[in-house]
Amino acid sequence: MTQEALLQQIKIKQSYLCVGLDIDLEKIPDVVKATDDPIFNFAKSIIDATHAYAVAYKPNLAFFESYGLEGWQAFDKIMRYLNEFYPNHFTIADAKRGDIGNTAARYAKAFFEHYQVDAVTVAPYMGKDAVEPFLTFRDKHAILLALTSNPGAYDFQFSESNGQKLFEKVLETSLTWEGSENLMYVVGATKATALTSIRKIIPNAFLLVPGVGAQGGSLEEVSEAGMNHRCGLLVNSSRGIIYASKGEDFAAAAQKEAQKLQEVMAKYLLKRGIV
Repeated sequence: MTQEALLQQIKIKQSYLCVGLDIDLEKIPDVVKATDDPIFNFAKSIIDATHAYAVAYKPNLAFFESYGLEGWQAFDKIMRYLNEFYPNHFTIADAKRGDIGNTAARYAKAFFEHYQVDAVTVAPYMGKDAVEPFLTFRDKHAILLALTSNPGAYDFQFSESNGQKLFEKVLETSLTWEGSENLMYVVGATKATALTSIRKIIPNAFLLVPGVGAQGGSLEEVSEAGMNHRCGLLVNSSRGIIYASKGEDFAAAAQKEAQKLQEVMAKYLLKRGIV
């Protein structure tokens, strides 16, 4: 999917909501757990319930890999389902890959060609060798881990050299890489105060913003500081939506939470004149 097509969906739905599919069998309702294919069936129910309010879905690969072959098969089925029935939704494999050379190229080939995702999250620590292989695919995107929402972000990402923070250097350097127009960036919602300075470096890029909801990030703060002239945001909510209820009404509860976020997003899009 092109960024222009993503923007069109944002305008149509008046939403920049990404639903994170962090599927934990210990947390899903018993009514789904008892089925033959609980991971896929839970994801399908969540997608069907929230698709009108979301523009993107983000399966977190750790939650699939932890179940071995069963998890990988479920991920494959989820991607096939999204691509067949919801092809206008932007899909993100939250895989956090970060190897180099032929290995990175194989990761890119797996996700972009076999699973047909639109974007993959990629760690920048090994530099352009780990990222550029993901930038060679037409209408596909690498989402660079720039400033994350976890407490450990302060271990390295805020380190300074000559007055420049490490995450700022990552952002500036990434713009010199071949195919950088296909880059997006992860910026945690709990780091919303940094969005103003980030926007000075990458004013036009799309930002994937996790941490809204269960992690305590503020949708309002992120929208005020991070939105650009074409929105430029995908705000992710995972647990706050998919585990809104552990009862038989789990899908309806997820729909309700997604709608709440969409309604707030619509106000900011209108305020900026995007819709």
